Amino acid sequence: MRLPSMSQPFLLAPIAECTLGPPGTQVRLAVLGARGVGKSAMIVRFLTKRFIGDYEPNTGNLYSRLVHLEGDHVAVQIQDTPGCIQVQEDCVQVLDSLSRCVKWAEGFLLVYSITDYSSYQSVRPLYQHIRKVHPDARTPIIIVGNKADLLHARQVQAKEGLQLANELGSLFLEISTSDDSQGVCDVFQYLCKEVSKLQHASSTDRRWSSIIPRPKSPNMQDLKRRFKQALSSKVK
Repeated sequence: MRLPSMSQPFLLAPIAECTLGPPGTQVRLAVLGARGVGKSAMIVRFLTKRFIGDYEPNTGNLYSRLVHLEGDHVAVQIQDTPGCIQVQEDCVQVLDSLSRCVKWAEGFLLVYSITDYSSYQSVRPLYQHIRKVHPDARTPIIIVGNKADLLHARQVQAKEGLQLANELGSLFLEISTSDDSQGVCDVFQYLCKEVSKLQHASSTDRRWSSIIPRPKSPNMQDLKRRFKQALSSKVK
């Protein structure tokens, strides 16, 4: 089923917007990957538990909702991105167009389809671009092989996804958005937790830096005075 074309970005399954809380209670995620890998379907599956398999090509939707995370309600914002990554074309210009999204986000899902080898090839340049913007290796990035239910059409083996993730130092998972709602939720929940941990560590570092005073530089006048006192005591 295809919905009629709409001029504005839209979401097939309605998602209630949330009121964002103070900094530190917000988690900003971005889902990146080539066209047709199931990015929008993954987001909607996570937020509504519903699977909708047919979408109009999106121009980059931002979804927000309160999510229950380990006893707390966290305002999660998820940026969907257009599927415009083509390794064979001018990839540098394409990646530059996503820089604002990459700078904004705190955690990333890099999605490819196991039925499309070119989408798998898009993961590495996307990962490298994220690391240029976020050189801190703690910034969480998860590589996801989607459409794991379509084994008859598989073009990317699981060991290839795992090997790439190991090379890049990232976590890797294969999921089926259509068949496994829990698997999709687990991916997003894990990413939310990792971002929350990073936020907590950063706030702790800032708090300690404000509590612990920096060592004062030596006062040369005071040193001279003490030196003169030591000399005078020796003379006596």
